[in-house]
Amino acid sequence: MPLPPQALTWLPAHCLMGPLQSCRCQLPKMGDTWAQLPWPGPCHPALLLLSLLLAAGVMPTGGGASCPVLCTCRNQVVDCSSQRLFSVPPDLPMDTRNLSLAHNRISTVPPGYLTCYMELHVLDLRNNSLVELPPGLFLHAKRLAHLDLSYNNLSHVPADMFQAAHGLVRIDLSHNPWLRRVHPQAFQGLVRLQDLDLSYGGLAFLSLEALEGLPGLVTLQIGGNPWVCGCAMEPLLKWLRNRIQRCTADSQLAECRGPPEVEGAPLFSLTEESFKACHLTLTLDDYLFIAFVGFVVSIASVATNFLLGITANCCHRWSKASEEEEI
Repeated sequence: MPLPPQALTWLPAHCLMGPLQSCRCQLPKMGDTWAQLPWPGPCHPALLLLSLLLAAGVMPTGGGASCPVLCTCRNQVVDCSSQRLFSVPPDLPMDTRNLSLAHNRISTVPPGYLTCYMELHVLDLRNNSLVELPPGLFLHAKRLAHLDLSYNNLSHVPADMFQAAHGLVRIDLSHNPWLRRVHPQAFQGLVRLQDLDLSYGGLAFLSLEALEGLPGLVTLQIGGNPWVCGCAMEPLLKWLRNRIQRCTADSQLAECRGPPEVEGAPLFSLTEESFKACHLTLTLDDYLFIAFVGFVVSIASVATNFLLGITANCCHRWSKASEEEEI
């Protein structure tokens, strides 16, 4: 039974001399049994074509799968960008380290899509139509370090989005205009994360819990969001002010969209004085004074109503007496 053409990785030079001479073609390292099998018989023109395809990089090599249609594969880099793809390409080379799917029209990623690609370091999904990612997508992407999800239509970042992707160093979620919510545990366990970009989204609030578990954070981009700088934002801003010396942030681009009294103010310009009203507490004397004022207002209201009633009654009697005199 002849071996499939995919088993061949190269042909010796004397195989190119013509079909009249016999040759043996060495097999790839596919196990001891297969590697030691001979290839008897004269060279065939099909083998010559196969050798040319292998030399041109069209046929698969040691990666375990062929290069997807419309993609280019070289040195463990698979580039499928700008191909107007509506879905992710199947069957990537098993040793893929860098996968670019940028500038396409991909709206979904199948669950378990990255399961077989243990060597993946860089995943570029920017400028697509992604609304969400399936849970557990990065469970087996232990070596993934750079993830670009910018320029998509993501609406929220759930708690399990980056589950088990503890090797992430950079995450770009910028320019997702519908991004309204980041779960407090969205970045849990990402102790190596250094660069996080959340700029130009639709975020009005961000929980402190989402960031305080990132000890290695060096760069944080949050500008271009409609931040509501109310009392709920004070813990995050206080944390950011304490880290601003060792954490680069786009402080000039981050502005408050509300409440009205701080609209347009730079986010990082707010101080503890700006949130003074959030810490006002009433003492016992304050409560007694409020109760007293309420009691006085109630008495005054009753007295006013009584006087109005008497005045109305007197007017009615005077009017009736005047009518009787005219008769």
